[in-house]
Amino acid sequence: QVQLVESGGGLVQPGGSLRLSCTASGSVFSIIRMEWYRQRPGKERELVATAIKAGNTNIADSVKGRFSISREDAKNTIYLQMNNLNPEDTAVYYCKNTDYRGYVYWGQGTQVTVSS
Repeated sequence: QVQLVESGGGLVQPGGSLRLSCTASGSVFSIIRMEWYRQRPGKERELVATAIKAGNTNIADSVKGRFSISREDAKNTIYLQMNNLNPEDTAVYYCKNTDYRGYVYWGQGTQVTVSS
């Protein structure tokens, strides 16, 4: 079992930045894929960023150039750095981990609101 706790959300003005954190506990050795999703109001949940245990990362085209994903393995934590935020980035952001058996774990989500 893996437990995920996200933090770092909040209210930010357009053009501002936030860094989200997702810390895993439990059977962290089994995790092979770490992702950030978001669900905007009235929209389906969408993939934002991916980090593979081997080291590869990928950012969705919709946020490329503004968002980045990074890892701090010593803390079992992944980050989502979000820059130049705009109101369309308002969403609940979720962390998702997948282990080597294909089991999926979700965090509780953290709200990001971009508004002046």
